[in-house]
Amino acid sequence: MDSELQIGLITLGVAAVAGIIAYNKWQERKHRQHAERTFGSDHRDVLLEPREGGANAQARVDPVAEDLEEGIVREIAPNRAPPAVQASSGRHTTPGAPDAVDPRIDCIIRIESIEPLEVSRLWQTQHQKLEGLGKPVRWFAFDDRENLWRRITANTAGAHHWFCAAMQLVDRRGAIGEGEFQKFAAGVQDIADQFLAVPADIPARAVALSGAAEIDRFCASVDVQIGINIVSTGDPFAGTKIRALAESGGLVLGDDGAFHARDGDGQTLFSLCNMEEALFSPSEMRELHTRGVTLLIDVPLVSDGVGAFDRMMKQAAQMAEALQGSIVDDNRAPFGPDAAALIRTQIQQFQSRMAGNRIPAGGALAMRLFSA
Repeated sequence: MDSELQIGLITLGVAAVAGIIAYNKWQERKHRQHAERTFGSDHRDVLLEPREGGANAQARVDPVAEDLEEGIVREIAPNRAPPAVQASSGRHTTPGAPDAVDPRIDCIIRIESIEPLEVSRLWQTQHQKLEGLGKPVRWFAFDDRENLWRRITANTAGAHHWFCAAMQLVDRRGAIGEGEFQKFAAGVQDIADQFLAVPADIPARAVALSGAAEIDRFCASVDVQIGINIVSTGDPFAGTKIRALAESGGLVLGDDGAFHARDGDGQTLFSLCNMEEALFSPSEMRELHTRGVTLLIDVPLVSDGVGAFDRMMKQAAQMAEALQGSIVDDNRAPFGPDAAALIRTQIQQFQSRMAGNRIPAGGALAMRLFSA
């Protein structure tokens, strides 16, 4: 009787071990097939092939209109021509991507865990696997009870089946390169493997890189700052008087060494900074003297660019009169009503193009794209 019981137990043990081995083999085969589909494309890689007409076939184009006065528009990322902005395509599974991401500017990869995965474990692992990327990565977890995605951080608790990683493709420093894409995609794949999870919809490398380059070209074509200067025609301006005039106009001194005019949401409309190297600071304004100040508006980051420009010009006129200075452009040429009218028109054109490409100036998407 004991022998029969031992034989039965041994048989059950062998069957259990065989089942575990088979399950692991299935998982390994599933991951391998997914990786082959993702990275083993036979399509031509247009990004790595020479273009017709040689290396300079697509010359970089100055985005500033030729009739815009020199010294007024300051280019942040010049010499790129505007393309049409297109969303990347792909099959959609449940749940879809979070509303907070945009396939035009984010490389989005979702992963599904067989068992609920603790956020703290995933967060620690992703920090190791994705360390050193040049673009920001945001993580989200899908809340099954609320049926929505939630942004997760190092302090988020709980466990979930679905997670989403989104790496920003473009910012003011430019678009991602092939190395960054490969590190992100391979890193998320490693994270999934470590937790026996399955990644979904890893974008094709060529599609992600070409889309990033495309939207980067458009953003550069509208990425301008408008600057005017108030220069001394006699004695240098006193820091105490600059501060008094700025604060009377509603400007507040920031940590970056400049005064800021802000809207109701706290977003900067325009700034006032020193033309010389010294930054403005509360402790040094009493002793500071300068030959000029600069007022600056960052066109993509202001929702009502024309309104902000008009307010900036009013502030400039008041300060120039009080300081007995002159309003000039960067070439020290007088800046009068005709130049101001031309700039107003240009701001309208830049912001209309942004709205036409569904990236409204001053909106959440613009704030991400035109960040440093």
